[in-house]
Amino acid sequence: MFLGIVIVKKVEAVVRHFKLEDVKNALTEQGIQGMTVSEVRGFGRQKGHTEIYRGTEYAIDFVPKVKIEVVCTEDNLQVVIDTILQVGQTGQIGDGKIFVSNLEEAIRIRTGERGEDAL
Repeated sequence: MFLGIVIVKKVEAVVRHFKLEDVKNALTEQGIQGMTVSEVRGFGRQKGHTEIYRGTEYAIDFVPKVKIEVVCTEDNLQVVIDTILQVGQTGQIGDGKIFVSNLEEAIRIRTGERGEDAL
């Protein structure tokens, strides 16, 4: 916090489907309220993989994942990152990524509250 200005961050984590519930529960236990979850597909260094279905091999170029978006203050940022890293990790290629960005503004539509009050 600098001169009364609260810095708001957006954390986007792309994780495996089966880790979603664990990550959600762990974030909730840490007092993190609110998140958005989207089904996404993509690839990183592994560039997809192949699967065999009824004896035929198929190339899966885009691997299905889940994207979790959490908006938090800078004070909570490290808790969010550490929790996702700890709970979302399997140690295998394809565990996902975490991206952190600054948010210019957060506004609650219902009340018009802004900044930290809107979170």
